[in-house]
Amino acid sequence: MKSKIVKANEVLPNRLFILPLKSRPIFPGIVAPITVSDEDMKEMIDDIMERDHLIGFLYMKNDVEDYDEITEDDLYEVGTVAKIFKKVQLPEGQYNILVNTIKRFEVKKFISMDPYITAAVDYQEDILEEEDAEIKALTKNVYADIKYIIENNPLMSKEMKLNLFNIDEDPGTLADLVVSILNVEPEQQQEILEIYDVKKRLNQLLVLLNQEKEMLKMQNKIRKEIEEKVSERQREYFLREQLKMIKKELGIEKDEKTQDVEQFKERFEKIKSGLNEEAEETIEKELEKLELLETKSAEYGVVRNYLDTLLSLPWDERTDDNVDIDRAQKILDKDHYGLEDVKDRILEFLAVKKMKPSSKGSIVLLVGPPGVGKTSVGRSLARAMNRKFYRFSLGGMKDESEIKGHRRTYVGAMPGKIMQALKTVKSKNPIIMLDEVDKLAISYQGDPSAALLEVLDPEQNSTFRDHYLDVPFDLSEVLFICTANKIDTIPRPLLDRMENIRLPGYIDQEKVEIGKQYLVPKSLEQHGIDNDLATIRKSALRVIAKKYAREAGVRDMEKNINKIVRKMALKLAKKNEEDREKITVYKNDVEDYLGKPRFEKQSWQKITKPGMVKGLAWTPMGGDTLVIEAIFIKDKSSKDLKLTGQLGDVMMESANIAYSYVKSVTDKYDIDSAIIENRGIHLHVPAGAIKKDGPSAGITMVVALLSLLTDKKINDRLAMTGEISLTGNVLPVGGIREKVVAAKRDKIKEIIIPEANKRNYEDIPDKVKKGITPHFVTRMEEVEKIVLK
Repeated sequence: MKSKIVKANEVLPNRLFILPLKSRPIFPGIVAPITVSDEDMKEMIDDIMERDHLIGFLYMKNDVEDYDEITEDDLYEVGTVAKIFKKVQLPEGQYNILVNTIKRFEVKKFISMDPYITAAVDYQEDILEEEDAEIKALTKNVYADIKYIIENNPLMSKEMKLNLFNIDEDPGTLADLVVSILNVEPEQQQEILEIYDVKKRLNQLLVLLNQEKEMLKMQNKIRKEIEEKVSERQREYFLREQLKMIKKELGIEKDEKTQDVEQFKERFEKIKSGLNEEAEETIEKELEKLELLETKSAEYGVVRNYLDTLLSLPWDERTDDNVDIDRAQKILDKDHYGLEDVKDRILEFLAVKKMKPSSKGSIVLLVGPPGVGKTSVGRSLARAMNRKFYRFSLGGMKDESEIKGHRRTYVGAMPGKIMQALKTVKSKNPIIMLDEVDKLAISYQGDPSAALLEVLDPEQNSTFRDHYLDVPFDLSEVLFICTANKIDTIPRPLLDRMENIRLPGYIDQEKVEIGKQYLVPKSLEQHGIDNDLATIRKSALRVIAKKYAREAGVRDMEKNINKIVRKMALKLAKKNEEDREKITVYKNDVEDYLGKPRFEKQSWQKITKPGMVKGLAWTPMGGDTLVIEAIFIKDKSSKDLKLTGQLGDVMMESANIAYSYVKSVTDKYDIDSAIIENRGIHLHVPAGAIKKDGPSAGITMVVALLSLLTDKKINDRLAMTGEISLTGNVLPVGGIREKVVAAKRDKIKEIIIPEANKRNYEDIPDKVKKGITPHFVTRMEEVEKIVLK
């Protein structure tokens, strides 16, 4: 069926003035208001009103701001012709025209774009087949869908609903009217405007109506869920309010503020006797303030939390110390193997408490490598003394407010860690452990180490003032125990307030005993294995200590034991309970459980030629032995000392001092000075990926150079440590205990250490020194006699 073309001279003109539409296209068969603000367009409306009142509307493809800049490419070619039957000028100068749209048209060509847009047009009739059953079905579907939308869309106005219900039976007009009021994209409306076939138009409309229906269904579902939640909450609120009023009338319940005030006053009376004068006055003032504030005010919550914190502190609550020395000795021996210095210091502290119960708390600093038992010592002491225990880590802490609290003026303010600890343990005399004190940080937020000075100083902490509480609190009865891996990074003023106790680490024999007595039973219990079903022999533990866990502590030892026990658990779990047989791990079985050993004696660790010598070193992980190597460089251009091995500034200075000293004693050993003059020397400390620093390798470097120059090989079972001066003096160094432990582990038979460190050596337990011959020296000549004999 072909469309009919209406001739211009029959009904409508074949030339129209065009008004571009920016918001959306307009459809035939409706009455609509249009606002015109452009001056040229207003002049065009005036011109039209003097003629036939007919105007064409075309929707714009592109958003062009100024009508003067519109081109043919910016306009669609299918639009609607309308008759203007009213024009009103608004106070702002705009025109508001009321139009009655008549029919679709299609642009044959644009005649002019300036000053007005004019176009030659053809008018298109709807393509509609009479008595088409499919069109009737489509129309019914449209009516059904639009009815659903009308009933479920609360945003649709009454006028729009009226228009839809009073629509005539023409399917094409129905489609145009419905699509004109649907909330769809303008481009989708333009697509339907360009469809002349009514059947196709209805099909396309139904697609849009289905989309709108699905959207409404989703919106209604969400709205219904929200309404249900709101109504449920409202119902609960009304019921609670009614219940509150009933209880109030019956005198069963008081309001929130009255309850809070009475509760705080009751708690205040209980602790009043233990409060200092300033704290008592502060609490009384805050209680008065709380009574005057409204519960809904923000300050009410601040005052309430502040009072709750003040009244929760143990102002006069303490545990009774158990000063039974024998009991404490048994607990410490049961929990820890070795650590005699630490145990003696704890027993001394208990003895003082027994002699003078009013003695103040003290600060103990436990320094040692990871895994030697620093943290567990604090728990054992708390158990021995019958005190509460609280631990927190200072590692990475960079805000002093973490220690001393935040000012109450800040949102979310809270007391510092110290007061939180006392609030948690509810005791005035607990043991508080400050872990990792050597890892404190400094930032723009303050220096927490400075804040710790007031906490730890016995002369100041009796009136410690937390920023949040802002009242003095007595910390003098608290026993503080600090732990650190090294003391170099601890601020000196803080270190001065602590009593330093070193935990150097364990030798292999001690690790074996710790494994047998503590680690194996603990691991078996953790993994649910009875002692009669599994055992690890001491010989196996000795292999683990030597070849798999050579660190100073026992953490790696514990990990390897756990690995073995897990594999034992797997073997036992595969069998029925009645078929299980006892599993015993011997030394030859260790490799099957743990794989290849991590630590085995390497060839480069043995003294095989002149120029090699063993030195003793200290690291944060414990003591260690280093092999220092020296060789000649045949390149005559290299006459200086070359140093490698990631050496720090201090260690490089020691190497240069050693080199200068050796050059000064060449005559004494008949060393041809031409060797040094014509050949360079390369000094290297293996394990180049590890940074090394410190002066304690001074004499070791001298011996390595003398061994090279005299061509005398040094004893493989000899190791040494000591700082060297330019004139040959041997100066004292630190970490003697850790170094002797390392020597014992590596089966060193002789060690050379400075005479000034003799006292440190004598403090080392005999079982560590057993089998080691010490040489105490003050001058380099004494070292030379020992090593070059």
